[in-house]
Amino acid sequence: MIDAEKLTEEFGCLVFNDKVMKDRLPKDIYKAVHKTIEKGTHLELDVANCVAAVMKEWAVENGATHFTHWFQPMTGLTAEKHDSFISPTEDGKVIMEFSGKELVKGEPDASSFPSGGLRATFEARGYTAWDPSSPAFIKDGSLYIPTAFCSYGGEALDKKTPLLRSMEALSREAVKMLKLLGYEDVNRVSTTIGSEQEYFLIDKEDYKLRKDLLFTGRTLLGAPATKGQEMEDHYFGVIKPKVSAYMHDLDEELWKLGIPAKTKHNEVAPSQHELAPVFETANIAVDHNQLTMEVMKKVADKHNFACLLHEKPFEGINGSGKHNNWSVCTDTGMNLLDPGKNPGENTPFLVFLMAVIAAVDEYAPLLRLSVASAGNDHRLGGNEAPPAIISIFVGDELSEVLKGVEEGNAYHSKGKVQMGMGAEVLPHFTKDNTDRNRTSPFAFTGNKFEFRMPGSAVSVANANIVLNTAVAEEITKIYAKLEGVEKDKLNEKIAEVLKETLVAHKRVLFNGNGYTDEWVEEAAKRGLPNLKSLPDALPYFKEKESVDLFTKHGIFTKEEIDSRYEILLENYSKSIHIESLTLQEMAKKDLMEGLIAYQSDLLEEAAGKKSLLGEKSATFEIETLKAIDEAQGKMSEALKKLAADTTVAEGKTEVLEQASYYQKTILADMDEVRKYADAAEALVPDSYLGYPTYGQMLFSLR
Repeated sequence: MIDAEKLTEEFGCLVFNDKVMKDRLPKDIYKAVHKTIEKGTHLELDVANCVAAVMKEWAVENGATHFTHWFQPMTGLTAEKHDSFISPTEDGKVIMEFSGKELVKGEPDASSFPSGGLRATFEARGYTAWDPSSPAFIKDGSLYIPTAFCSYGGEALDKKTPLLRSMEALSREAVKMLKLLGYEDVNRVSTTIGSEQEYFLIDKEDYKLRKDLLFTGRTLLGAPATKGQEMEDHYFGVIKPKVSAYMHDLDEELWKLGIPAKTKHNEVAPSQHELAPVFETANIAVDHNQLTMEVMKKVADKHNFACLLHEKPFEGINGSGKHNNWSVCTDTGMNLLDPGKNPGENTPFLVFLMAVIAAVDEYAPLLRLSVASAGNDHRLGGNEAPPAIISIFVGDELSEVLKGVEEGNAYHSKGKVQMGMGAEVLPHFTKDNTDRNRTSPFAFTGNKFEFRMPGSAVSVANANIVLNTAVAEEITKIYAKLEGVEKDKLNEKIAEVLKETLVAHKRVLFNGNGYTDEWVEEAAKRGLPNLKSLPDALPYFKEKESVDLFTKHGIFTKEEIDSRYEILLENYSKSIHIESLTLQEMAKKDLMEGLIAYQSDLLEEAAGKKSLLGEKSATFEIETLKAIDEAQGKMSEALKKLAADTTVAEGKTEVLEQASYYQKTILADMDEVRKYADAAEALVPDSYLGYPTYGQMLFSLR
């Protein structure tokens, strides 16, 4: 247990952070590393050698015996290969060594990771390259070095590389714009994000008994519990002692790794919870979120829990997301999305706000694609999560500001409104300039945007790659219209360009309820896309407009886009294929065995009653037998269709056609199987089932 007074000392104690570097590196080396981190300059080998030696000494002092290049391949997970620091000597002993070359470059087998056709199986060589902007850390006796991952030909095979490229693209275009607006002291702009992480905790022994959770992350069958979330008693409710102990240990482990875990609470669904960190630079925040998910599962195991990160682990109750709070800040400390006291007169804010509005409208299909997965597609569009239609909520005050931009009137803020709650003992406080809209996929929340669509299990790198790049492009367009304008006419031209941009893209603004059918109809009239699944969204990735966007800003090459297209479709199809096979096995074995056993006992009970009480007795047993038999028969027919259609799906070779078939046919087949399986399960006592029920899993933690 960490003493509160020692928390500041313990925080980041396993991280080779700026303080450690400043204390241990020679001044000139420290300055060189800082220059690389802040300005993206090349790191010389002699500097790397010095850093490696100091990093090794620090790591060994903290119990590390190995090092690993830690990277994020297109599997959606992280990858690592561990090497020890030892180097044999002539006298049969060993010394601990770590060179600059080992620090900056690794060589994993690139053919064993998804490449979407970029690499053949026999073409094995790939490289990992140290990312100095993300601090190394110690975990499980190894020094972890965050790295980018590329093929022998230099193609990015990971999520970090394009994220870093997108951050540089946005910084480059934003700095140009700010200098044009008179902010000559700005040299770098960074995107910062805070990723709220939702998750479920269930008993580990229950988890082990559910093949669907083990193999797919979600329950593929299961009758609903008699109580769900309808009483609204779990959200922000008292945290149960065992869960609280887990959260406490989780915070400690994350803090040691320098991850600023800040908020913890119960979420809406039973057994659902949330962890939210403090904002960090996007690259570090993405690394930390990947690490957070890993640590969450590891700590859960120690507490005899299973941590479920799937977006929809349970049918009929809320799923889990990962809200991506996104902002843009300069190296001079200015938040470009902070409206200030007079947002209508805050030119940088208005320019960047308009760039975001245009980006979200113009590249909505790419933003939708950035959060698409087999798991998240189950969650989006339900009355629990943002709809698949992307719109922007800006709130009442910003709506007035934008109205002023369109009409050419200067908006003057009415100032902060003081809240009074009718009881003198309660404090007075000022009201925020926007309400919150939980139905909005992309909402302005004071001085940032909250992109609420990312799923709980996936990396938020994809969402931020698209967002950064799209905003960079819109800034470029605005800059092109302002460049060369005489200084005394610049403000007038800015007003004209902002109005023009707003008129072109205001269709994406919506402050109402995104869950209603009326909004679906209205969005269609506005021409906003409603892409309900990954196969619906992915074709937009290869359209000329998308390819031009990413290649223009150096985010992806055409070949890298093609490879990701293949990988995303293959992963989607594989995920649903595994779900289909798992559902078939559970229904035929785990459920059917229980149904047959219960029917046998009912028959015996009915026969006994009839022999003792006459033919008109055993009404309950007979009616139950008939109901189970009917559901069982329909389930069997549905299983036959699912098996046959899955065989058809396996034979399809064109990746989009196959993924679409899985989405339209196999998922529908699985729903049909589940309908009758759940109906049968509801008739059977829990003791006859080969797996724990919803009620047991969701309400057993105390």
